[in-house]
Amino acid sequence: MRTAKQKRKTSETSIEIKLNLDGSGSADIDTGVAFFDHMLTSLARHGGLDLTVQARGDVHVDEHHTIEDVGIVLGGVLSKALGDKKGIARFGEARVPMDEALAEVALDVGGRSYLTFDARFMSPKVGDFGTQMTRHFFESLVSNAGINVHMKVEGENDHHKIEVLFKAFAVALRRAMVVSGDGVPSTKGVL
Repeated sequence: MRTAKQKRKTSETSIEIKLNLDGSGSADIDTGVAFFDHMLTSLARHGGLDLTVQARGDVHVDEHHTIEDVGIVLGGVLSKALGDKKGIARFGEARVPMDEALAEVALDVGGRSYLTFDARFMSPKVGDFGTQMTRHFFESLVSNAGINVHMKVEGENDHHKIEVLFKAFAVALRRAMVVSGDGVPSTKGVL
């Protein structure tokens, strides 16, 4: 089974994440940041992942450390769960609409981390979630998972734009993780 779990404890946060790549889309999320919980639940559902996230952080200061550290740990468990990546499709892409918003995500889980992020938000916050944390979450996840991600979103409503980015990422990731063969999808022979 492609599963992993990981804990991270700092003076600012305490994070525990469990991940099953071949799940049913079930989520048990509690980060103390309600909108972020909603986004991670959407990620699990549309990615076909079973995801448990228990996070306690210094949200009395702000949500930054909690969201950043969840990204760090989620990237780590994603990398562990993918293992040697033998037989996976490796590449995934998705173009997902949500009302007036449209997100495009293309990714490669081949071990090289890089993020291109094209999104502009009109509001500083959606609920208790700072809109600038969207990019920071994906930067933390991508660098710790060793994946290359290109993300773009257009639209008017910041809630829709952030949510559709999470959904498009989830769909693209699900497509990249599909086991479609038995070899390593690389001319190098390893990922």
